[in-house]
Amino acid sequence: MILKLNTSISQAEAAKIAEEIKAFHISYQGSEHLITSSSLKEVPEELKSKVDQNWVFQNDMQLASREFQAKTREIKIGDLTIGGDTNNTILIGGPCSVESLEQIQESAGLIKSLGLTTLRGGCYKPRTSPYSFQGLGLEGLKLLAKMREEHGLSVITEVRDATHVQDVIEHSDIIQIGAKAMYDQGILRACAKIKKPVLLKRGFGTTLQEFVQAAEFILSGGNDQVILCERGIRTFETKTRFTLDLCGVAYLQEHTNLPIILDPSHALGYRYGIEKLAKACVAMGIDGLLIEAHPDPSVAKSDAAQQLSHDQFKALKSAIEPVANSVGYKIV
Repeated sequence: MILKLNTSISQAEAAKIAEEIKAFHISYQGSEHLITSSSLKEVPEELKSKVDQNWVFQNDMQLASREFQAKTREIKIGDLTIGGDTNNTILIGGPCSVESLEQIQESAGLIKSLGLTTLRGGCYKPRTSPYSFQGLGLEGLKLLAKMREEHGLSVITEVRDATHVQDVIEHSDIIQIGAKAMYDQGILRACAKIKKPVLLKRGFGTTLQEFVQAAEFILSGGNDQVILCERGIRTFETKTRFTLDLCGVAYLQEHTNLPIILDPSHALGYRYGIEKLAKACVAMGIDGLLIEAHPDPSVAKSDAAQQLSHDQFKALKSAIEPVANSVGYKIV
């Protein structure tokens, strides 16, 4: 249950009430709100005179629910806004991993040349094998920050675990929580304390309920700048890396108020079908796409098979623009 307290209740008093009833307390849109577990179905008698409005939920999808806030949340990324009434589909591109200054310079140049605004690149890589390239770490973060300064781009990069979450927060404009880190409460709680956008990726074995509940950790801590990212789930199929769950995306659009970005690169795992998948994603009226592109995918140190060349990335942008326009959206 979410309780909106009346305007006579101060922040200090709201915090005291929250402590007494073991609720979360956040200041939201100029008002004090208390969030309890979904098991509470009625306003406690002693609080009725202090509550202006309340929302009852069947599960712990609360702050993210359209029952609480019908309109999709607006998220500001640099000078751009997604969500709300913007009808913007942000196209985020760049390599799987930051590998060198030359490589990320060329990638930043690609994004800038296409009139796009946001560069991706991994610095701490959560690899399945300990013998695979693990990323450049802090050196990579500094290279991304250099691209922001030189090209005026926003940068997004992934947190692998809680040991370096503060470094990622400091150097990036959007903090990406990857599929393997989605359950890491150290990361979730750290991201709840900031006011930067957080891109939360769905784990490949995660239900939609669990996915949104992970977002609730961030929202209930006070950061309302959360974006959901569908990147494929594990099914019985073996011919593709994962299965991109567009049914799940339709559910999230219907029932949650969070912007949604799709990552077809990680879903398919092979570059041959990324453009077609991107078209299908954009046709759903989504808020963004995350596409991996490398100056020379044949020498990429991670996920080489799924990264587009720069020419292929340019062709993808041209291919999805008319699809976006057909559903009233604009690629930005």
